[in-house]
Amino acid sequence: MNGPHDLGGQMGFGAIAPEIDEPLFHAQWEKRALGLTLAAGNMGHWNIDESRHARESLRPADYYSSSYYEIWIKALEVLLERHGFVSCDEFTAGRALVSGATPKRVLSAENVASVLAKGGPCDRSIAAKPHFKVGDRIKTCNFHPETHTRLPRYARGKIGIVEAVRDGFVFPDTNAHGKGENPQYVYTVVFQATEIWGNTADAQLTISIDAWESYLESA
Repeated sequence: MNGPHDLGGQMGFGAIAPEIDEPLFHAQWEKRALGLTLAAGNMGHWNIDESRHARESLRPADYYSSSYYEIWIKALEVLLERHGFVSCDEFTAGRALVSGATPKRVLSAENVASVLAKGGPCDRSIAAKPHFKVGDRIKTCNFHPETHTRLPRYARGKIGIVEAVRDGFVFPDTNAHGKGENPQYVYTVVFQATEIWGNTADAQLTISIDAWESYLESA
């Protein structure tokens, strides 16, 4: 989707200013925001792709005026309400008013380290052979779905070369919306900077992205 998160190549946002020796958290509440998001996700009612889409779906004015962890918390509110854990009235009241949904599982303190170490692997085996091979000249699809996608807007409808064939991975475009994992091969595709940014770009630069197979077609 062409949401406020998809900023590659957009102008007017000022220079990127990396923070020297940036701390992991800028405030104590950010630690809690991270903890709440991870604990809620571990209940098993949504996946990482639905979680990402919840952040992408925030209104642009709301997204741009929020800090990183504010975006996480606002998206978590969307997910908790969507899955019946908290109602809008309860968010306003700041307390529970009725019994909400029952979690499939609850993350206990003693299991946090092992759960984080395990992570959420999304690689999957695929019986079919990859459609493309290293060196193939491809063109990315030019589509603008209202739903979740991992193909950035700046890389749509562009011609590049397959640099590497990766394993099979869960397809986020369907997984975010409860339509199954539908794993596909992922390819590293390299583009000339002039193909992405136009004739004024540095011709010596290249840009690489990882793209699911259905994002690509032969050129």
